[in-house]
Amino acid sequence: MPTQTKSARSHKKVDREGLLAEEFERHRSLRVIAVVSISAIVILILAGLFAPGLDYSLVPTPAVAVDEPAFLHELEPLVSSKITRNNHIEVIENGENFYQAELEAMRQARRSINIEAYIFHKGKLTDQVLNVLSDRARAGVRVNLVMDSLGSFSTRKRYFTSLKKAGGHVEWYHRLRLHNWFITNNRTHREITIVDGATAFVGGAGYADWWRFAGKQEPRWRDTMVRVQGDAVRGLQGAFVENWLEASGEILDGPDYFAATGPDPGSSTALVVPSTPSTGGSTRSRVLFQTLIAAARKSIYITTPYFLPDRSMREELVRAKKRGVAIKIIVPGKHDDHALTRSSGRSAYGDLLKAGADIYEYEPSMIHAKITVVDGIWSVVGSTNLDNRSFGINDEINLAVMDAQVAAKLTQDFEDDASRSRTVTLQQWQKRSLWERGLELVGWVLERQQ
Repeated sequence: MPTQTKSARSHKKVDREGLLAEEFERHRSLRVIAVVSISAIVILILAGLFAPGLDYSLVPTPAVAVDEPAFLHELEPLVSSKITRNNHIEVIENGENFYQAELEAMRQARRSINIEAYIFHKGKLTDQVLNVLSDRARAGVRVNLVMDSLGSFSTRKRYFTSLKKAGGHVEWYHRLRLHNWFITNNRTHREITIVDGATAFVGGAGYADWWRFAGKQEPRWRDTMVRVQGDAVRGLQGAFVENWLEASGEILDGPDYFAATGPDPGSSTALVVPSTPSTGGSTRSRVLFQTLIAAARKSIYITTPYFLPDRSMREELVRAKKRGVAIKIIVPGKHDDHALTRSSGRSAYGDLLKAGADIYEYEPSMIHAKITVVDGIWSVVGSTNLDNRSFGINDEINLAVMDAQVAAKLTQDFEDDASRSRTVTLQQWQKRSLWERGLELVGWVLERQQ
C-alpha cells in the first residue's frame, strides 16, 4: 500500500508538471513575458552595479588661494559643513600608537562611547576593546557600536554577548534584508570613535589585528588617525548619530553625547565633511577633493590605499600639474591587500606620469592611510579612498583642517613614507607585462565597484 501511494503521488506530480509545460508551450505570450522580465531584472542589476559615475567639474575654477578667508567661506557651503575654529588636532601614526590613545580615552569615559566602523574584526585587539567597552558599560557609560554588516561580516553576533550583557548596544549597518536589498551596496566606510562627546578619533583604521600586530607573512599595516578636540567633535558625533539612527531607529541626543566645549582646546580651523551618496551619485567628499585639487597652486600630496581615480579626477590632477603644482602620490606596493584593485589603479598612472606627477609604491607593508595635503595649509584625513566606491557609493567621513602645523606634520610623514617607497617611472609603466595589462582590463570592467 505505501508503494502504491508513493507511485500515485509521483504520477500526479508528473501530470502537474506536464500540464504546466503544455500551458507554457501553448501560450507564447507567457514565454515572452518571462524572458523580458528576467532580462529586465538582469539589466537593472548590471546597470546599478556598473553604471558610470558622475562627471565632476568646477565652473568657474576657484579664483582665490586656499589660504585666503574667501576660499574657506566658499568651501563651507559647497560641502554643507560648518567652520569650527577652536580645535586641537593631533596626528597619531600607526596602530601601536593610535589604538593605545583610543583605549586610554575609552577607559576614562564617564558618559558615552560611540564607535562606527567599517571593519571590526575578531582578534587580540578587539578583545581588548570589548573588555574596555564592557567595563565602561557596567559603570553606566552609554556604549554604542555600529559596524558595517559587510565589512565586519566575519565577526559573529555572539562575539558581542558580554558587551550586550554589560549594557552596551550593538547594531549592524545595512544588513541584507528583503526590504532593503536595493540599498545593500551602500556601505558605511566610516571609521569614528567618540568619547564623552569631547574627544574623537577619525582616519583610515578600523579595529583589527593587522593594524596592530605583524602576521606570519605580512608586517603591521601603515596607517594614521587623528585625535580631535573642540567643536569639530560635534560634527563627527552628528555623523555617527546619522548612521546610528539608520541602524537602530534611535536618535541620540543630550549632554552625554554633545558636551560643551572646554576652555581653549586649540586653534585649528576644521570642517567635518560626512558624505552619503545622493540619488544622482554626487557626494560631499568628492566635492571636497575636487575643489581643493582645483584650487591648489603649489603642491598636492596624496596617500591612498586604493587609487582608482575616475576620468574627472585624473583630468583635474593633470590640469593642476600643468599649472605648475607639484603632485606626489603614495600608493601600496607589493603588500597591497587587493591585488585586482592595485592592478586597476596602475592603469591610471599613465596620464599622471606623462604630465610629470611623482608616484611612489610603498614597500615595507600595506599602506592604508588616507591623507591629502594641499599647498602646505589644507589637510584632509578620513575614510575616503580615491576610488568610485568612496566617491559615489559608500558613506564616508573626512576632517578637512586648515592649519599649517598639521599640514607640516603630515607632509613630513609623507616624505618619510616616500623615502621607503619605489618610484614609478613612465618608462617602467609603459613596459609593464601583458599579464598586468590583462588584469588592468579586468579591473576596468569592475572599476565602478572597487
